Amino acid sequence: MSYIDHKFVSLLSPRLDKFTRKSSTLWNFRCPICGDSQKNKSKARGFIYQVKQDLFYKCHNCSFGTTFANLLKRVDSNLYEEYLLEKYKEGETAQGFRPKTCVPTPKILLPKKTINLKSFAELNDDHPAKSLFKKRMIPKEHWRELYFAPMFFKFCQRMTQTVSKIINDHPRMVIPFYDEDGELFAFQGRAFGSEQPKYITTILNKKIKKIFGLNRANFNKPLHVVEGPIDSLFIQNGIAVAQGDLRIPKYKSNSILIPDNEPRNKEICNNIEKYLKQDYKVVLWPKEIESKDINQMVLSGMSTDEIQQIINTNTYSGLEGLAVFSSWKKI
Repeated sequence: MSYIDHKFVSLLSPRLDKFTRKSSTLWNFRCPICGDSQKNKSKARGFIYQVKQDLFYKCHNCSFGTTFANLLKRVDSNLYEEYLLEKYKEGETAQGFRPKTCVPTPKILLPKKTINLKSFAELNDDHPAKSLFKKRMIPKEHWRELYFAPMFFKFCQRMTQTVSKIINDHPRMVIPFYDEDGELFAFQGRAFGSEQPKYITTILNKKIKKIFGLNRANFNKPLHVVEGPIDSLFIQNGIAVAQGDLRIPKYKSNSILIPDNEPRNKEICNNIEKYLKQDYKVVLWPKEIESKDINQMVLSGMSTDEIQQIINTNTYSGLEGLAVFSSWKKI
C-alpha cells in the first residue's frame, strides 16, 4: 500500500462515522452507503482492508464492496480528484491512475479438504467456548458440524497453505461450507466476542457459489433460504447464502426467502421489494414478532416448530406480497 492511500484514508476519516483504525491495514466505520444499523447507532460494519498492495472496501451489513478509490469517489468527489492527481504525480501510470472496478478474491492454493479441529460435540462441557456455544441453543444434531479453532488465523494458514504474519490471533467458531457431494469449498469464522469483523469467510474453491447447507439440502422440497448459517440450522431444509442478497436464481422455483425481521432497515426493505417484484416467495414476519432473526426467536423462547409454522403461514409472492410488504415496512 502506498503512502498516498494511507494519507487519503486519514483525510477521508472525518467523513466516516465511528471511524477507528484496527491495524496498519484495517479500518472500521459505519457504512456510508447503507447507513449501517438503523436501530443501533454504535454498530460499525464497514471495513477498508488491504489485499496485496491495494485497498478495498466491504460492508458486512449491505454486502457492498468496491475499491478504496471508488469509495472515496462516492463519499467525497473533491478529495477523490486530489487523490487522482497525487497518484498521477507519483507516476503510477502514464495515463493517469484509473481505479480497478472489481474486488479480487485472494488467491488460495491447494486447500486441505478436511477440518482437523474438535467439533463442539467433542469439547468438554466445562470448556469456555462450549458454554458460549450452548447459549446460542443450536440443535444438538448440528453440534458435530461446527468446530472450535483456538487460533483462527493459524488455522486459516494451515487450510490455505499460505504463510503471513499473524497479528492478534484469537479463537472463533468454524462453520464449514460443503458442496452437494460433501466436498469442503469454504469456511467461515464467527467471533465469540467483540472481535471485528464478526464473520471472516475463506473461499477454497471460488467456482462454487457460496451457499451453506448444500450437503444437507433436499432439492425436491422447498428450500428455506436465510442469510446466516446458524439461522439455517433451526428450520426445515434450511440453507444460507452468507450475504444480504438471498436470491439463488438456480433454485428460484422452489426457494422461500427468509429475510431478517428488520422493517426499518432500508437495505433489507429494498431487497424484499426486489424479491417480490421478481416473483420470489418471501417470508414477512408478523408484527408481533420482535426478534430480529431466527436464532433470536429461539433465544426468546419460541420453539423451532412454532417458527416453522409462522414461516409456512406468512410466505407471500407477487402482488399479494407487495401489498403486505407495503404495510410491513416502516421506512
